[in-house]
Amino acid sequence: MMIDQVHGIVGQIAMLIELAGVAVILISILLSSGAYVVQGRQSGDWRDAYDRYRSNLGRGILLGLELLVGADIIATITAPLSYESVGLLGAIVVIRTFLSFSLETEIEGCWPWQRAAAASKKHQVEKR
Repeated sequence: MMIDQVHGIVGQIAMLIELAGVAVILISILLSSGAYVVQGRQSGDWRDAYDRYRSNLGRGILLGLELLVGADIIATITAPLSYESVGLLGAIVVIRTFLSFSLETEIEGCWPWQRAAAASKKHQVEKR
């Protein structure tokens, strides 16, 4: 009986985290879009505004995906474990991790293992 209550609470927590992930994505879309329009109008440089828009939007989606993956992992605690449920979770985590990796690479403009070299180059250029 007590275990069923704990599983119910954990399931509700997982659902709240999922809702938070969706909310983060939706809010980032609204805020990024607003910032894009404001920056584009103020500067007149719509290309730079677009680049920042994509970066901001990507960061919001990335954060939302992280929350969704966490919610999926927590939700497996409450579900009866079977090879099918574990395989489904694994597939979801792999897909979302790939999406996160792709978004992060797009935002940073380099592969994660090249980040230190890119930061060093950027720092050297800024010194000049």
